[in-house]
Amino acid sequence: MPSNPPQMSAFERRRLENIASNRAILNSAVEVAKTIAAKTPPAKAPPSRSRTRSTTVKREPTRPTRMSSRLAGLDADNETLKRKMEVEAETAAEVAKAKKMRVNGDLSLGDISIEGKKWEAGVSGLKGLVRGAQPGVRTFSEDDVKETTDKGLKDLRLRMSSLKLYEHWTPNEIKITPQRAYALGFHPIESKPIIFAGDKEGALGIFDASQTVPELDDEDAEVPEPQISAFKAHARTISSFVFPVNDTNSVYSSSYDSSIRKVDLEKESSVQVYAPNDPNEELPISALDMADSEPSILYFSTLDGAVGRYDLRTPKDVEIWTLSEQKIGGFSLHPLQPHLIATASLDRTLKIWDTRKMTGKGDLRHPTLLGEHQSRLSVSHASWSPGGHIATSSYDDTIKIYDFSDASAWKAGRDLGDDVMQPKHKVAHNNQTGRWVTILKPQWQRRPHDGIQKFVIGNMNRFVDVFASDGSQLAQLGGDGISAVPAAAHFHPTLDWVAGATASGKLCLWQ
Repeated sequence: MPSNPPQMSAFERRRLENIASNRAILNSAVEVAKTIAAKTPPAKAPPSRSRTRSTTVKREPTRPTRMSSRLAGLDADNETLKRKMEVEAETAAEVAKAKKMRVNGDLSLGDISIEGKKWEAGVSGLKGLVRGAQPGVRTFSEDDVKETTDKGLKDLRLRMSSLKLYEHWTPNEIKITPQRAYALGFHPIESKPIIFAGDKEGALGIFDASQTVPELDDEDAEVPEPQISAFKAHARTISSFVFPVNDTNSVYSSSYDSSIRKVDLEKESSVQVYAPNDPNEELPISALDMADSEPSILYFSTLDGAVGRYDLRTPKDVEIWTLSEQKIGGFSLHPLQPHLIATASLDRTLKIWDTRKMTGKGDLRHPTLLGEHQSRLSVSHASWSPGGHIATSSYDDTIKIYDFSDASAWKAGRDLGDDVMQPKHKVAHNNQTGRWVTILKPQWQRRPHDGIQKFVIGNMNRFVDVFASDGSQLAQLGGDGISAVPAAAHFHPTLDWVAGATASGKLCLWQ
């Protein structure tokens, strides 16, 4: 009689049940994984290369970040959910790996530009970036004048474009300052052009353009040089000139040496009218202005971000207001509303202030801020015209023109708002002067006889540009013998005379 099979122990029976249960759990996990992760196509083998390759260092594949099941809120015994988390981690690792993969082929910069306010320039910021200046290449020509359809604008363009370069000596022969010219100005006299220039080392040059080359009997005789006067007026860069309308014998100059001086042409003297009381205090002055209606009050800006008001009648009475945490490179008063001040700063803003309403106390006292406008890059200068227009130049390669022709009706402390502070016109203009060229600054004609508001600014292609208040270009002044950028440019206050001075101290004059 056959023997009965051995009876299975309870332990063996439990072991087999566990094996069957684990197999069922594993099969379930596999089915879940198939629904979560798509199958990855097999990678194509790289084409073989005939040339010998150097041995490469083996890189470890990116490992998925480990995550605690407890922190994920999973039951430690739930194998299906564990497997699901592993699959998700593997998928995330593949995505991270794909971000680091090299992108092959050609790319359009417009398609790959990074978004964000700080990089909003995008592709447009590259235009002219490396091209830089193109000496002698006009951006405004006779063809532009001929194609003008508006009769009034065309007549104005013809008149301004007809200005001729001074003919008695070439610009290279008129060295008005020993070093780079930083400041320029016309004496307001109308009988002859008299130009003042200041250079980076504090030299003051004066040129009388009424002189002519004397007639020589011998054709081979050397032509004498023009008569130019030069004086060491300041210890550092001369930044600005002011010509008071009530005293034609006086000229005020400001400097980085923290002083303001007055040259008396009749007495042949130079008098310091302002400097900090402490001789060791540094207060570099970046610009100077004076209203025609207030010839006893000087306003000045500093490289420390302040604006000062100094009354010549009370020498001890000076107010200095901190208006910016960064350098104020230029400012101006409204010629007819001198309580209004426009400042241009390294902080990229144009700001308008009203001295009729002061705020703060003590050292924090300052004029009321009426409004501001921010450019993409630093603003070099803010020049206010008699008609109420402000022209600014900035390193975003634009000239912006703001229309505040109703400024006479503003109440003290009026809030202008963002809409009012938007520029009326924007003109593309290369303002990238670099290290060796004086910063380009627009300068309005202060009291034009023809009543037309217009300003001049140096052009990096070695011209001087003339613009109207509506942004229309009126002329591009050039000529033979201009071998550098006439960066420091100025209008005569009443007549159509324009001057520009270069980094080598040479003078260009158009009449």
